[in-house]
Amino acid sequence: MLITSPQNPRVKGLQALRKRSERDRSHQILVDGYDELAVALSSGARPASLYYCPALIRDQAETSVINATQELGTEVFEVSEAVFRKIAYREAPDGWLAVLAAIDTDLGRLRLRPDPLLLVCESVEKPGNLGAMLRTADAAGVDAVISSPAVTDWGNPNIVRASKGAVFSVPVAESAPDELIAWLHGQGIAIVATTLESDIPYTAADLKRGVAIVVGAESGGLSEPWLRTADLKVRIPMVGRLNSLNVATSAALLVYEAIRQRDQVRID
Repeated sequence: MLITSPQNPRVKGLQALRKRSERDRSHQILVDGYDELAVALSSGARPASLYYCPALIRDQAETSVINATQELGTEVFEVSEAVFRKIAYREAPDGWLAVLAAIDTDLGRLRLRPDPLLLVCESVEKPGNLGAMLRTADAAGVDAVISSPAVTDWGNPNIVRASKGAVFSVPVAESAPDELIAWLHGQGIAIVATTLESDIPYTAADLKRGVAIVVGAESGGLSEPWLRTADLKVRIPMVGRLNSLNVATSAALLVYEAIRQRDQVRID
């Protein structure tokens, strides 16, 4: 089916999905971009609908995704360039946009390996930071990334873009802090809080066991409930004039320290 009118009801529906209220109401999200869509598909996602614009597609090999999604039962629509630029949310669209079911963020659905490595983001709202942490989590094999509390929904189009689609390859969840703290302790997972008030450098902490590394928003750091219930508090040494790192950078340092320690155990 070809869509050429910007006034088409589907166009208006796609534009509405940029707003969280509509994503929450419809339980659907947007994926703008071939690379992000490819990751979603390889992670088992099944698009409800796919929109493509031949004039904007860079590599014709990408068009194989049309048949692949149709075989999954996806509705496929060709759209004009004018229409696509209206429905795309990135400045330089590549001609691919899909509608997927909302990401399942229920804590109870997480299936963890022994001694899991989790990343908890407290009140982190910037999609760029959340996306960067998801990319780190994907690269490092983190078991799940959990927002607590969730300020920004995981289906935010800018998180999908900033994560390069890792929001589909890494299990994500959201939870109220009290609920998550109880769940972590019930699972036997140690809470590791990052704070400048600790005397323990993160490289001296035991991160080989099951841990949840908790990082807070740059504006205020971790809240009192997380600091009070933490099993271990660690700091990242700071010798410059600034007293904080970008939250995604802090998360990456601790995650890869945990990976280094675990790899060392396997080598030994």
